[in-house]
Amino acid sequence: MKSVEPKPNADHAAILRTIAAIPAGRVASYGEIAARAGLPKRARLVGRVLGETPAGVVPWYRVLRSDGRIAFPPGSRGFREQVRRLAAEGVLVKNGRVDLAAHGWERNLDDLLWGPPPAAPRKPVRRR
Repeated sequence: MKSVEPKPNADHAAILRTIAAIPAGRVASYGEIAARAGLPKRARLVGRVLGETPAGVVPWYRVLRSDGRIAFPPGSRGFREQVRRLAAEGVLVKNGRVDLAAHGWERNLDDLLWGPPPAAPRKPVRRR
């Protein structure tokens, strides 16, 4: 019997694009990823998509549980790898948890209110 690999659908592509957009040094929860991908309340789908995606395609290690905990069992190989990768980006993991107020993706209200404004999209230059 042939093994047929499932084709990624639009929901999976949206989830992968959203995870790829998480900046270095920032983290997001499975639920936040689902909501930003236009799939509210589909956090489990985010986990499934990550589990089916080959390593290195997206920064999987930036995705955590809603309370900032790493989803892998403490001390497991995946847990240690995620802690190592987050530490390399300056994200502190203490007792298996990341401080989402400090490292959450666009969660720092002071930064959003008082930081530099986002870059405006450039208009194409028309030449005649």
